[in-house]
Amino acid sequence: MADLRSEELSLIVEEVVRRVTAILNAPASTTPSVQAVVSQPHDAQTCECPDCTEARTRMSKEMLEQGASRVVCTSVKGLQCENLAQFIDHTLLKPNATEKEIEKLCHEAIQYKFASVCVNTSYVELCARLLSGTGVRVCAVVGFPLGAMSTDAKAFETRDAIGHGADEIDMVINVGKLQSGNYAYVYDDIRAVVKAAAGHVVKVILETGLLNNDQKIAACVLAKAAGADFVKTSTGFGHGGATAEDVALMRRIVGEDMGVKASGGIRDCSTAQEMIQSGASRIGASASVAIVKGSKDSRSGY
Repeated sequence: MADLRSEELSLIVEEVVRRVTAILNAPASTTPSVQAVVSQPHDAQTCECPDCTEARTRMSKEMLEQGASRVVCTSVKGLQCENLAQFIDHTLLKPNATEKEIEKLCHEAIQYKFASVCVNTSYVELCARLLSGTGVRVCAVVGFPLGAMSTDAKAFETRDAIGHGADEIDMVINVGKLQSGNYAYVYDDIRAVVKAAAGHVVKVILETGLLNNDQKIAACVLAKAAGADFVKTSTGFGHGGATAEDVALMRRIVGEDMGVKASGGIRDCSTAQEMIQSGASRIGASASVAIVKGSKDSRSGY
């Protein structure tokens, strides 16, 4: 795909968007299901009988052997607030974040066993040192929060972050290029970061609050084609944040073999639960501690 001319790529993406939109707008009875449902006599995800416990253990072992880095249970009944930590990227991205605040972020991530801390690249090295050996990953944002810098700048920032200890990269797409219909640029931009990440997880931030549905679909298609591991709703700095509707749409587009991260405005347990039930496999939040405690964080921003 990398050698396709811009016009050809645009035609392909536009045709995919057209077909996907037609499917999504079809009557419910004719719309193909995107999830397989396994019929069980009771809730084997949460049941503690010996047979179900053994089955869950066996399935988790098989998934890990096949290459999964983390196995999580998304049963609705099992999504208690204290069980959400494994989904959460504990986030601090405000421009005036201090070293002391970053250290607190890392200590909280260790205490509550969050999936990762998500920070600006200048703090990657500090986080990598504090989190070494804890199982908590370091996630760095790239091209953040506007996504409007050059592709070379994003690739350099990615290599620099990985070199200083980042495990995951959250990059922002060039929204203006997407809205201009310059799909080749958007694809190349994402692909350059994926290559620079050299096998590390890459999440692609769409900034859904600025996009219409066709643009959201196109962005998901391009992110998947470029080899990204996740699509992500928002930076938390732009217009709007994560919605259950956007998460569900993104999940339907990328399928089950790619992650969906909901971020932006998730400040309590019930909202996080709603996002996961809608298809999110990761949550980005600065209110992480409040979420797992079942309380509400009234602060705004990252």
